[in-house]
Amino acid sequence: MNQNTSKTIMVSSFKKSLLFLFLDFFPIFFTTPSSAFNSNEEAATSLLKWKSTLQYTNVTNPSSPPLLSWKPDPKNSSSSPCQWQGITCNERKMVIDINLRKFGIKGKLSNFDFSSLTHLQGLDLKDNSFYGTIPSSISNLSELSFLSLSRNQFHGPIPSSIGLLGNLSVVLLFSNYLSGTIPPLIGNLTRLTYLRLHYNEISGSVPAEIRKLSSLVLLTLFTNKLSGNLPLEMNNLTQMKRLFIGENNFSGHLPQELCLGGSLEKFTAQGNQFSGTIPQTMKNCTKLMRLRLEKNRLTGNIAEDFGVNPRLEYIDLSHNDFYGQLSWDWGRLQNLTKLSISNTRVSGEIPTELAEAQKLQEIDLSSNHITGVIPKELVDLASLRVLFLDNNKLSGNIPVGNGMLYSNLERLDLATNNLTGSIPSQLRNCLRLRDLNLSHNKLTGGLPFEIGNLHSLENLDLCRNLLVGEIPPQIGDMLRLETLNLSHNELRGRIPPSFDGLLSLTYVDLSYNQLEGPIPNLKAFREAPGEAFANNKNLCGNAPGLKICPLTSRSKVDGKKHNLVLILSIIIPFLIVLVVILIVFYLRRGRARHAGTEVSVEIRSRQEEYNLFAIWSYDGKLVYETIIESTEEFNLKYCIGEGATGRVYRAELPNGPVVAVKKLHLWQDSEAATDLRCFTAEIRTLAQVRHRNIVKLYGYCFHTRHSFLVYEFLERGSLGAILRNNEQAVEFGWIERVNVVKGVANALSYMHHDCSPPLVHRDVSSKNILLDLEYEAHVSDFGTARLLKPDSSNWTSFAGTFGYTAPELAYTMEVNEKCDVYSFGVVTLEVILGGHPGAFISFLSSSSPNSANHILLKDVMDQRLLPPTDQVAQQVVSTMKLAFKCLSSSPQSRPSMNQVSKELSQSQPSMNQVSKELSTQKHLLAESFLSVTLGQLFNLEH
Repeated sequence: MNQNTSKTIMVSSFKKSLLFLFLDFFPIFFTTPSSAFNSNEEAATSLLKWKSTLQYTNVTNPSSPPLLSWKPDPKNSSSSPCQWQGITCNERKMVIDINLRKFGIKGKLSNFDFSSLTHLQGLDLKDNSFYGTIPSSISNLSELSFLSLSRNQFHGPIPSSIGLLGNLSVVLLFSNYLSGTIPPLIGNLTRLTYLRLHYNEISGSVPAEIRKLSSLVLLTLFTNKLSGNLPLEMNNLTQMKRLFIGENNFSGHLPQELCLGGSLEKFTAQGNQFSGTIPQTMKNCTKLMRLRLEKNRLTGNIAEDFGVNPRLEYIDLSHNDFYGQLSWDWGRLQNLTKLSISNTRVSGEIPTELAEAQKLQEIDLSSNHITGVIPKELVDLASLRVLFLDNNKLSGNIPVGNGMLYSNLERLDLATNNLTGSIPSQLRNCLRLRDLNLSHNKLTGGLPFEIGNLHSLENLDLCRNLLVGEIPPQIGDMLRLETLNLSHNELRGRIPPSFDGLLSLTYVDLSYNQLEGPIPNLKAFREAPGEAFANNKNLCGNAPGLKICPLTSRSKVDGKKHNLVLILSIIIPFLIVLVVILIVFYLRRGRARHAGTEVSVEIRSRQEEYNLFAIWSYDGKLVYETIIESTEEFNLKYCIGEGATGRVYRAELPNGPVVAVKKLHLWQDSEAATDLRCFTAEIRTLAQVRHRNIVKLYGYCFHTRHSFLVYEFLERGSLGAILRNNEQAVEFGWIERVNVVKGVANALSYMHHDCSPPLVHRDVSSKNILLDLEYEAHVSDFGTARLLKPDSSNWTSFAGTFGYTAPELAYTMEVNEKCDVYSFGVVTLEVILGGHPGAFISFLSSSSPNSANHILLKDVMDQRLLPPTDQVAQQVVSTMKLAFKCLSSSPQSRPSMNQVSKELSQSQPSMNQVSKELSTQKHLLAESFLSVTLGQLFNLEH
């Protein structure tokens, strides 16, 4: 071939290449605009049609609801959705992503025309109120790679057609009401890396086709109704990093090659029926961080089936059939924070090397066959917060170590062992201890008076020991104590008068001792069963099974003296507090430009002053400096809330708990007197009240630069904030909501009826109710609280939050308990309705019962949750009835908080009982909760 021929061929080839390139792009240049135009118009039409079927469950601004931008363009007859909220298009103006997460939307997917959006790559509808089934037509989204329908109310099966979406890499369907089985066609999703199906009602077994998901790194199936054996094919998932299959009904063996690929980081399979041994590959699973296998039927030698997993942080093997002895190798797990191996057949001694795991916070070895003594090395483990060694065969004394004795411990249970010796006086160092159980041992000697130093203690059980002597009066200083069991010992003498201060006590058992004399006049004693005082020497008092104490002239005089001493012991410290603060305040005004270094950081009890955080072995100045440092001089990034008098910050103290710090605003001269009164009022109030549903005050600081109050930290924040947050509100279920109402009622009942004189909060609102991780309610912010004195005027200036205050405060400023009752009614409605009920209350007050007959209860309740069922529905009905009573315009017609608390605590009436009540008012309640109307409930109260 000559050179010219070669050039001719090259030119010809080049021309052909250009021609083919032109033909390849020809559809784009000439065809795409028309098809894209048509596709856009079709997509817009479908989206608008779908929008017309949607509702909005949480519209804070009615004039600007979600999807307001979804409307035709008046300037263009052909609408394009590319500028609409939540819509993303590509460069060819094709809709490729729809993200409506947390939009507060209620509707169905069955009204969605998927065929008009065939280029869609992402669909995110998480955290809304979509319901109905997932339509099989979703398979039309052939290019879909991301699908999230989580935290909605979808029901029915997962459509098999989802297996046709071969481009999917993420499928998130958790927290719905999906049922049926996992479709085998899901094995066709070979690109899938994330599959999250937890918190549903899916049943059946895991299909063998799951073996095809070789790219899967995360699989969550927990809390469903799955059963059967796991397929052997799961051994093929060697890229798996996180596998969560707990809380189902699986049986058979665990996949033996689960960690063959060495990628597994977290594996939880708790709450199933698995049997056999631990997977062999688990022994050398070097990346494993979290392992939960509790509540199964697993067996094997615990010392041989586990190796050293250097990254392990959390392990729970409880409630299985393991045997053998604890390995000393576990002390080498330097990241381990929790070790739980309770209710198994583990024996032998606790290895002292276990204390080398310096990050251990929780050890639970209860209900085993462990022998020997408690290693004193555990005593000096500074990180330890929880130690459960109960129900074993331990012997010897309770170790003291280097004198600290679990200085950071919060829960200690050594019950049901063979421990001997006395209760060490070093218990005084357990200043964070909330639960102490030393019962069912052979402890001797007397109760050390130092035990009264445990001001954080809430539960104390020393029953069935060999304790002798008198009960030390210092126990009366444990103002947070809720349960006390000293039964089956040899204690003698009288119950100390200081017990009158245990206002938080709800349970007591002093039976089988040698006690005599009167019992305290406390609710816990008065309402205790007769068995709580049986087999004593000569106890008397106003309680079942006891004789009435003889009232002599001498006892009257002694009683009056005791009452006087008690009153003075309460009043005098607080007068001193007030005087000291006022002196410091006025001195401060005189030297405003010379910031002092004096720090007053104190906490007060009935009988004595304590330095704030002495319970943490700190002095006041050190605590002050620590809080300033931990919040970076009160940097706003640590702020978790703000009120009229100051901001609240989250402060994490080194080697200490997380606390909430309420920093007061700088006081101006015109406001100083009022703010100072609020500051001292909150200190005075919280220092003398103790109840599980009232926030705990650790102390306060009055300083020339910063003044603040320090409380326990409640993790979930305020009730109002939770209800305003869609994601948090969806997790805040009906059971939790009813329990929050009960908790608030219990706190107010305690304040109104168990405090002397009674205490009125005056600002009960959702912003002042804080919730912990268990959704337990804690009433807070007592800056405007007022003691009701029977022999003085209870008129005062206005205090409270608009929208929660009783209507009578518009024309009278007399403070009484019924003002709190009304506010409680508003909060109750807010919990049930999901938002502030101002408009709803106005409607009730201005409408006739007949008008309310046309409104269903289920339609006004929080639409972010499915309607309650069964017993929960009954409780919601009862709670709403009480709310209506509390909102009566006449204060005299409102129930007391004691009545409300008791009614909420009693067993809820059945729907038949409610029907009978309604029948007497000539209104019939249908059997179903879904047919209850507001008028029917309203008529129950009128």
